[in-house]
Amino acid sequence: MKTRQNKDIKNMTTGSPARLLLLFALPLMAGNVFQQLYTVTDTAIVGRALGVEALAALGTVEWFSWMSLGLVQGITQGFAILLAQRFGAEDHPGLRRALGNACVLSVLCALIMTTLMEALVGPMFVLMRTPAEVIPTAALYLRIIFAGIPIVMLYNMASSVLRALGDGRSPLMAMVIASVINIGLDLLFVLKFGWGVAGAAVATLLAQLFASGFCLLKVRKIRILAMTREDFANQGTLRTHLISLAIPMAFQNMIIAVGGMIVQTVVNHYGVAFIAGYTATNRLYGILEVAAISYGFAMTTYAGQNLGAGQRRRISDGLRAGLVIGVATSILIALMMFTLGKPILGCFIDTSGAQGQEAMRIAFDYLRIMSLFLPVLYVLHVVRSTIQGLGNTVIPMVSGIAEFVMRMLSAFFLPLLLGESGILFAEIIAWAGADVILIPGYMRTINRVKRNA
Repeated sequence: MKTRQNKDIKNMTTGSPARLLLLFALPLMAGNVFQQLYTVTDTAIVGRALGVEALAALGTVEWFSWMSLGLVQGITQGFAILLAQRFGAEDHPGLRRALGNACVLSVLCALIMTTLMEALVGPMFVLMRTPAEVIPTAALYLRIIFAGIPIVMLYNMASSVLRALGDGRSPLMAMVIASVINIGLDLLFVLKFGWGVAGAAVATLLAQLFASGFCLLKVRKIRILAMTREDFANQGTLRTHLISLAIPMAFQNMIIAVGGMIVQTVVNHYGVAFIAGYTATNRLYGILEVAAISYGFAMTTYAGQNLGAGQRRRISDGLRAGLVIGVATSILIALMMFTLGKPILGCFIDTSGAQGQEAMRIAFDYLRIMSLFLPVLYVLHVVRSTIQGLGNTVIPMVSGIAEFVMRMLSAFFLPLLLGESGILFAEIIAWAGADVILIPGYMRTINRVKRNA
């Protein structure tokens, strides 16, 4: 098949950092909004059509499910760091070799993860002390989601390649397609066929499969990525280098997820209404975080390309621009949530009964707490992603450990001081703990980079 250059790939080593970051992040942001749209749609359909107990079932597996996604994203984002650096250095043969070996490693990781996560489903319910009445529903949902890990790996690998080369538009288009498909299949499988949460899980995986195919087509049209069989062969220490970038990022996401599961274990003690309210706001967490994730992807690509091109000074300029943009965005989102949060939560929670009204009260309290401290989360994403783009994935991993420790301590001790509402502050304290590690960590990393210039 004849390939042609993809007009959407962007060199971020020249031009205004703020403008480049915004132009790169906005399509990603829109794509993430669509991704959150179909996540929210799953929750809304399950919560409204199947009731509070089904919503609670999704909530009990939220962090365990996210752990598998976090591992996949950590692996593929780690691989993408080297791709961005070689693209910035205009080392196209090296870029192809890195991509070929990243693909081989991705296949192996997907097979291992699918086997491992399926085996952990039963034991995890015991460890998390999941209420017996929601286990059958939650287990069915997880089994389907984990069977689709190869699909999730395929999409994340393809979209990471595009982002590493500065293409934020194609992942947006993929998410638009996936969102439309997912919503349609949700309505068909859950409401029409009556498949329950299994229908929501199948709809999500089929939507990601279509998104994967779209991104793969875009990757194949990039002329500099036209690979040969030799590009997939293990060459020297290349796979070791890729793994050294990916493992800390995957571990970082895993440890954050384990902390979340510990918090969920505490939440599970407070009954179905509390679990449902907590779950509803956690589903909105994705919307709160959507711009932060996009700015993070932009910073990783920006820092990686400029490091590869030897443009060290531009990296600090880009970080300052990213922080200003990120904090301003977080304030706007917080204001929106304070104003519109309750009507949005009403899409997930049926408040016609006493249990639903209690779930709404808890959900809105949690939403206001997270919105108030949202700038802390945006600083975390911008700084952590910049450090990762510089090829240092160890400091971000340490920040993930700090998140874990702070989240765990908060989950155990705040309820003793503040009652059940204390658990709602665990996320905020975890974000702050990560920032304490990341800010001085960035200073050390950038100073080392400048000394080695």
